Amino acid sequence: MKRIPALLFLSIITFFYSCKNADSTEDQVYAQQKESLAKKEQKNPVNFLQIAGDDRRNLFGQTVVKGTIMNKATVTGYKNIRVKMLFYNKAGALVANHEDVYGKLLPAGQSMKFKARYGTPKGTDSVALSIMSAAAEEKK
Repeated sequence: MKRIPALLFLSIITFFYSCKNADSTEDQVYAQQKESLAKKEQKNPVNFLQIAGDDRRNLFGQTVVKGTIMNKATVTGYKNIRVKMLFYNKAGALVANHEDVYGKLLPAGQSMKFKARYGTPKGTDSVALSIMSAAAEEKK
């Protein structure tokens, strides 16, 4: 009769000990996956950044470009984001190009708005935006 409570007590301790080990191995696997994902995001920042925007002419004849840069990475933030803007006329010919660098840190999963004004030739009809490069956030 005394063996039943002792056996029950040992089985409960064994159960909790095995659950604790399962959680720690899951945590280790998660940490390894997160680390490999971070390396991938740091290696190819352009693949995780998206840009969208539009343009208009202001009263001074300048082309005003308003846009948003979105960070689709899940772990890594980026800074010093180089944006290239190509300006075209109605015939589709390239009439001007400009590059800007946005040094502010863009954390993972967030977006940043920007605005740029340029004196472009008359007849400028559209603009194409692209991300040239970025620097990954340094982890401490």
